[in-house]
Amino acid sequence: MTELINQADSDFDGLTLALSKGRILKETLPLLKNAGIELLEDPKESRKLIFPTTNPDVRVLILRASDVPTYVEHGAADVGVAGKDVLLEHGAKHVYELLDLQIAKCKLMTAGIKNAELPNRRLRIATKYVNVARAYFASRGQQVDIIKLYGAMELAPLVGLGDLIVDVVDTGNTLRANGLEPLEHICEVSSRLIVNQASYKRKFALLEPILDSFKQSVAG
Repeated sequence: MTELINQADSDFDGLTLALSKGRILKETLPLLKNAGIELLEDPKESRKLIFPTTNPDVRVLILRASDVPTYVEHGAADVGVAGKDVLLEHGAKHVYELLDLQIAKCKLMTAGIKNAELPNRRLRIATKYVNVARAYFASRGQQVDIIKLYGAMELAPLVGLGDLIVDVVDTGNTLRANGLEPLEHICEVSSRLIVNQASYKRKFALLEPILDSFKQSVAG
């Protein structure tokens, strides 16, 4: 019990790893297990946000995906796993991108109503990837109006809120179920291991065996 209390303490000086719930957490846990690290509680069965592990020098934070780079950047977490889409959208200063983990793969794409012709005017793009969308259309010489949404992107073209959406696409089943189709490929997305620059120097002895194990898992 004392060990659990110590790992939740703000003075914890081990390695703090930030993950997000969902696919990234699910696909990162086997990598951690290969590195000899397992959570002592099931995140699906707990409302906790800080989880001790079988390695007393490692704890795990469960965050919103968009917050992972921020926690790592400011040193609240030493290491994190974040999708390339999140890193492109939110940026991350004072962070090293150490390794493409080749997990949670998908594509960042534009999409619209199937077989629909786009209007001959400035397009409205609905997305939560505001910065990525703006940069993408600017690279094509197109000026567009960006409408920021936080979810249910597929609805926007159906009710006339946006002409196109920019979103991550995995199987495309959700698009098809709503009468949409993927159109233009923006970039490939997978999850990356990121580390705070100061932590990389100060806690490298703790990080190195985990990083080596991750590299072996990816290579295998």
